[in-house]
Amino acid sequence: MNQTAAAAPDPIATLLLLAAGGSSAARRGLLEQHGSAAAALAAGARAWTAAELSPPQIARLRAPADAAAWAAAGWPGDTGERLLAWLGDSNHHLIEWTSPDYPALLRRAPNPPLALFVAGEPGLLWHPAVAVVGSRSPTPGGQDNAADFARALARSGLAVASGLAAGIDAAAHRAALDAGGLTVAVLGTGPDLAYPRRHGELLQRIAADGAVVSEYPPGTPARPEHFPSRNRILAGLSLGTLVIEAAERSGALITARLASECGREVFAVPGSIHNPLARGCHRLIREGAGLVESASEVVAALAPMAAELADGLRRRLAAPINLGHALVTHGDHDGSSPVSGAAEPSDFADPDYQSLWNALGHDPTGMDQLVERTGLTTAELSSMLLVMELEGLVAAQHGRYFRNR
Repeated sequence: MNQTAAAAPDPIATLLLLAAGGSSAARRGLLEQHGSAAAALAAGARAWTAAELSPPQIARLRAPADAAAWAAAGWPGDTGERLLAWLGDSNHHLIEWTSPDYPALLRRAPNPPLALFVAGEPGLLWHPAVAVVGSRSPTPGGQDNAADFARALARSGLAVASGLAAGIDAAAHRAALDAGGLTVAVLGTGPDLAYPRRHGELLQRIAADGAVVSEYPPGTPARPEHFPSRNRILAGLSLGTLVIEAAERSGALITARLASECGREVFAVPGSIHNPLARGCHRLIREGAGLVESASEVVAALAPMAAELADGLRRRLAAPINLGHALVTHGDHDGSSPVSGAAEPSDFADPDYQSLWNALGHDPTGMDQLVERTGLTTAELSSMLLVMELEGLVAAQHGRYFRNR
């Protein structure tokens, strides 16, 4: 593939930069100038001052990477050791702001995080997604609506994103997984802690078959101030936000507002005028949110943005604008127009794509087998599979991939 491999981040240097607190914009500028947290720290106080870091931030960067530094950031004293142990699992990832794997949609959102801790498949953060949010104590009808919408969205090829909270969030995650679709959980804790705790099994299931993402390092407990920040990431990662049920004062409405501030679509499901959990949705509709009665309406509204995201992913990979143009086919087709319909390609112009296509079969194949068969890395394969999914050549089910029949 025509892409430059990024150096693996230094997790302790990244932690120190995160623990410095204060203005994120200044620290993002420092990262952009120096390329990584390790290089930014090595640049020294003069560079930190030039990047307009505040005196308290500079003092924190000068402090040793120890329990006191982590405690000052509100993290457990063993955060450094815990992070290194957590990253020892091949399914766990740290994505810095300067990484080419940092999700494009989130990068364009207001105040994006400096780093993401991801359990599961980080490539899913590039996948077109809809945030499905709502009440923690929904009505039975609201719970059913959340499951129905999430199931249909997942079957349409969109990922379902939510916050792992009780009620609507959990119903949406479970329905997407049960449909064999993709789901992303954005947490207000570290990526290893479920909140509420009873969702521990659901968290593990999402990490195995989807992606769990947090801006907080492993071991970070839930705090009230974390959840508005969690909501901004959820809104920033998604093409649109769908509110199923919400009271007039609701965290779901915060997510919807943040989505609007990101320039993303907001949808709301109407309800009975006698249902207090419909009032938030009705308020959103009065303020301009799209009134939707089916998932197909959401899919149709987001199709242009999904295509734009796919183009961005292809540019990120220096991949063909349409994989059909990258095919050298046999028979009467002259290669001058994209291959369409059910015809299977026989040769790709890019040898890595050809190797992946040869490694795929009509039966679901796991990522480990694809790595073994192709010699490509998990990161490379994830990005390529996303492109091929968006082109309709590959389908995914429970974290396994196969040729789309």
